[in-house]
Amino acid sequence: MAFEDKTLKCKDCGADFVFTVGEQEFYAEKGFENEPARCRDCRDSRKRGRDGDGRGGQREMHEAVCAQCGATTQVPFKPRNDRPIYCRDCFTAQKG
Repeated sequence: MAFEDKTLKCKDCGADFVFTVGEQEFYAEKGFENEPARCRDCRDSRKRGRDGDGRGGQREMHEAVCAQCGATTQVPFKPRNDRPIYCRDCFTAQKG
């Protein structure tokens, strides 16, 4: 399939940006079905915002007790009693 550069409009800032042939090939290779909705600057800005609470600040952390080792730990979500919480070491061991 032959691709051509496309000019798209950013849904955040309204600026025109180019969806290049290389980017289109990458999207096709990864199986992405939707074209990007944001320009590079707005995408980068959103990524930086995710490092915190989505607004550029620090995440609110909540104390919890690890279900495996009993250590007190902090997690970036409000713990519920329907699922176990693990400290970083036990979580890593569970994943591996």
